[in-house]
Amino acid sequence: MTREQYILATQQNSLPRAENAQLYPVGIYGWRKRCLYFFVLLLLVTMIVNLAMTIWILKVMNFTVDGMGNLRVTKKGIRLEGISEFLLPLYVKEIHSRKDSPLVLQSDRNVTVNARNHMGQLTGQLTVGADAVEAQCKRFEVRASEDGRVLFSADEDEITIGAEKLKVTGTEGAVFGHSVETPHIRAEPSQDLRLESPTRSLIMEAPRGVQVSAAAGDFKATCRKELHLQSTEGEIFLNADTIRLGNLPTGSFSSSPSSSNAQQTVYELCVCPNGKLYLSPAGVGSTCQYSSNICLWS
Repeated sequence: MTREQYILATQQNSLPRAENAQLYPVGIYGWRKRCLYFFVLLLLVTMIVNLAMTIWILKVMNFTVDGMGNLRVTKKGIRLEGISEFLLPLYVKEIHSRKDSPLVLQSDRNVTVNARNHMGQLTGQLTVGADAVEAQCKRFEVRASEDGRVLFSADEDEITIGAEKLKVTGTEGAVFGHSVETPHIRAEPSQDLRLESPTRSLIMEAPRGVQVSAAAGDFKATCRKELHLQSTEGEIFLNADTIRLGNLPTGSFSSSPSSSNAQQTVYELCVCPNGKLYLSPAGVGSTCQYSSNICLWS
């Protein structure tokens, strides 16, 4: 290609470009520019409102570097001061009050404390309601604050009372539906001890004997029908300075008319075949056979 051909070819390619070239303005003009300014202004107003709302919330909720309002975050955990209300479940490891104030849990219906195992199964429950306090667990214990000894414990098998003294202040006393096992029954000072069964019998049994003692007073056994003293293998021993049998029936016997008018002061103790005792006026000999008609009345 010669020089003239190259120049000619170059001039032909550049001439159309110079004729079709147009000038376009650079930037945003018209309604697009006004919309952009409006959105920028709206974003600025929104940021200012959000900042004002954030500052207001921080002021109202009393946010500080230590916590929020009555809530304080310490090294030992979270501390709440004043009255706190929880609308959703609260999961904590330990709840305790300050040393100078009690811990109060309040609810409009009841307060329920649940204990669960690692599998989420319910193992213990304490419910404080308006009508009753219920505890559901395998074993319930009440311990002393000083030495930690068990004062009261209950499970499915037995109930244990470890206090030094059990006092029942009800007017009807203590009512037991079944047997009672105890090594000692004692009344309070200056008080009488009374064991009573209004409609059934009262039975006291022990493999090595039952001892009833009244060291400074009288011992009295009263019944409406019969009082039985029975010993299957041993004997009944009455040891006292004076033994009296009152209200025994008295028979009549007179050996002579003159002696019948005199006041009888000496009697003979007689026994019927059925074991009934009666008195017969004493004579020179035994007079029981003359007064044996009393045995027919029994």
